[in-house]
Amino acid sequence: MILNSVKEKQTKVPFVLTQISSIFSVMAGSMVFMAFPWLALQLTGSATSAGILVSITAIPGLLLAPVLGSIIDKFGRKVTILWIEALCALVSALIPFVSGLWVMTLPILIVIGLVRSSVASGSNTARKTFVPDVARVGGYTLERANSIQEAIFASGFALGPAVAALCIGWIGAYNTFYVVALCCVIAGLVMIPVNVREHKEDHEDEKSLFKFAVEGFTVLFKTPSVFIMMLGVMSLAMIYLPTEMVVLPKYYNLLNEPQQLGTLLSAMAAFTVVGSLMFERLSKRFKYSTIFRIAMLGVAASMVPMSFLLDYGWMLFFGALLGLAWGPMPPLMNTVIQRKVPPSKRGRVFSLEMVIWSGGPMISMVFVGIAVDSLGVSIVYKVIAALVLVAGALVTFSKYMKEINTADYES
Repeated sequence: MILNSVKEKQTKVPFVLTQISSIFSVMAGSMVFMAFPWLALQLTGSATSAGILVSITAIPGLLLAPVLGSIIDKFGRKVTILWIEALCALVSALIPFVSGLWVMTLPILIVIGLVRSSVASGSNTARKTFVPDVARVGGYTLERANSIQEAIFASGFALGPAVAALCIGWIGAYNTFYVVALCCVIAGLVMIPVNVREHKEDHEDEKSLFKFAVEGFTVLFKTPSVFIMMLGVMSLAMIYLPTEMVVLPKYYNLLNEPQQLGTLLSAMAAFTVVGSLMFERLSKRFKYSTIFRIAMLGVAASMVPMSFLLDYGWMLFFGALLGLAWGPMPPLMNTVIQRKVPPSKRGRVFSLEMVIWSGGPMISMVFVGIAVDSLGVSIVYKVIAALVLVAGALVTFSKYMKEINTADYES
């Protein structure tokens, strides 16, 4: 529930500022999402190397996300965001700086990627836990606030690859990371004026940070509505994400068309914005389980024709449909977690989502990269599309789907 406070001035300014900060932060992350694998391919020419880079650099996010979630819950959302953005800016600027001093190699790139991943994974988690606080003073329902939040996220993700593609062609892949650093700096500066009461509950401060982090898993397993959605996210993270991070980059790298890759990823993200903004309206008309089912199966149905590597216009069309289908999923998950999980534990539960989103690709990315180098893009893409379709059907037709409706819309 969004809590009302008679002492707090009702103003939309904090919510607006957090969204401006969010779009720059996400844009920086999505630029890295494209530029890191591109650099690996540029250095080695191997999809396996790109897969290894993505997988290894995901390890800190996987291991540290529960701890970062605990830090958010203990020390506050705004403070965590400010520190994360400052550190991400510093580490991003290291890539072009180091490349100017020495010859860049894949191991050096992996080391820098590991350092960046160690802090970057907590940014989006902190922002999601902050939504109920800024939504409260802005007078937004959780449905509307999360629709806007995820639409902004998708907008930043849409802009990032396009900006990265332009920067790679204009100033080179290494100097592109200076632009990434600038985006992080702006994201942090915009958050400084945001002052709202962060709704918290008493913590047992004598617990160790490890025990504090483990409570996130306890909450997850005791909350079926959140657990079933996490299964859906895990299936997409492990099976679908390698197509955006290895398969499609390999295909367009072979064609020497970074702009086409950037435009395709941006189109997918742009229509995710539309889908996210539709969530509030959909939540008033359909059960949450129905929205979840449409999102999962819609992603799978759109991937099947894309796996045939159609003409570029058709790739854009089905990529747009995929983004539209996926759009309502993130605000739906945010709303379910925010409504079913106590404020003092949300950081740790949202951090588990990041663990899944980071850990899933880490497990599968190397295998996908090896498969692409051995069997080719076309065969691997078709197999992945089929697996996503099967996983979507298994999750969405589970008998536990009805649990999602226990967090249904509240006006």
